Amino acid sequence: MIRGEKLSFNYKGEKNIINDLNIDIKEGEITTIIGPNGSGKSTLLSLLCALNKSKTGHVYLGDINMNNLKYKDIAKILATVHQQNSVPKDIKVEELVAYGRYPHKGYFKNNNKEDKNIIKWALECTGLDDLKHKGVMNLSGGERQRAFISMALAQKPKILFLDEPTTYLDIFHQIEILEIVKKLNKDNGLTVVMVLHDINQAIKYSHNIVVMKDGEIVKEGKSENVIDENLLKEVYKVNGVINKCKETGEIYFIPKTIC
Repeated sequence: MIRGEKLSFNYKGEKNIINDLNIDIKEGEITTIIGPNGSGKSTLLSLLCALNKSKTGHVYLGDINMNNLKYKDIAKILATVHQQNSVPKDIKVEELVAYGRYPHKGYFKNNNKEDKNIIKWALECTGLDDLKHKGVMNLSGGERQRAFISMALAQKPKILFLDEPTTYLDIFHQIEILEIVKKLNKDNGLTVVMVLHDINQAIKYSHNIVVMKDGEIVKEGKSENVIDENLLKEVYKVNGVINKCKETGEIYFIPKTIC
């Protein structure tokens, strides 16, 4: 569905953060990128969602080179929720979500019936319909993150990018966000690409895992074929064990000591 070929990226005068990287995101699945700090996870995400442009190679949507698409056309296909998001001081939740309709009509055109139905749907998907008239700045951290996901959904994208969507949230709200993502994928066939730090959450909520280190992909595939003790020791410099949950059959990682 979306793939990157021979991607490289650096900031002017600095060494490469991404090095000659190839990646192919499968349609209708959740792909999670993991790796230590500084491994290039968020940079790779920024290349795939057209926030940054690769110094070499190209990103393709199907057979279309994204360099040949206007930003507004890209925004009709993919949506991104960043780690940190700024909003106008007094904006209400529903107004924020309505921004997601911009690629389809422009900022200063009134919402038609279809727009209003999509905005309502986006709010319902994240459980924010009852809070639509509340100020975004008055929301809790978890509610605010759900509001930005709603805005992304209002774009009606085929692909949703999430850069560390659980950062700064307590465990309840982390699971809440990931369950929303899981449901969107299951019910709507939404392709999801996200960056996570928690290895066990990546295992639980992903069809595919991409492991990065030093700007390169070390291993990728189904979690049971990717996550093992030797890999995590190599990538994270942490000793630990992989166990299997008797109730669910899922594997999980228990860290023990640093190397």
